Amino acid sequence: MRDQLNGFKEFITRGNVLDLAVAVVIGAAFSGVISGLVDGFIMPLIGWLVGAPDFTAISFNVPNWRGEYTVFPIGLFIQGLIMFVLIASAIYFFVILPIKKLAELRKPAEEPTVEESLAEDVALLTEIRDILRAQAGQQSGSHPS
Repeated sequence: MRDQLNGFKEFITRGNVLDLAVAVVIGAAFSGVISGLVDGFIMPLIGWLVGAPDFTAISFNVPNWRGEYTVFPIGLFIQGLIMFVLIASAIYFFVILPIKKLAELRKPAEEPTVEESLAEDVALLTEIRDILRAQAGQQSGSHPS
């Protein structure tokens, strides 16, 4: 029992679990910011451009075997899909892109990649090899065996 409790304690205090917990809390708080942006800016802008977009009234009816109709409110799905695209767009254009631009501005000058430095090392080693071969050839030519 003690080993199980110690294992649970390790699991809970592991960095990944704590990072995940912080991410969930920050994500929940950030969702309010994104919802405010979509509801307070993007949806009114769309409403101003094309009218109030409300697709929730779109539905179709299908008769069942008893002669009654079953209503399929497909507009709820369409509205949810549009909201998803708008929220994803807001996150991308107002959060992700500006952060990428800031990261590019803050990034130091590019250092040579591993492949470039390996190519330089190989070229240098090739030169050393050629010089050693040339020296070995000169030594064997000047000292007859």
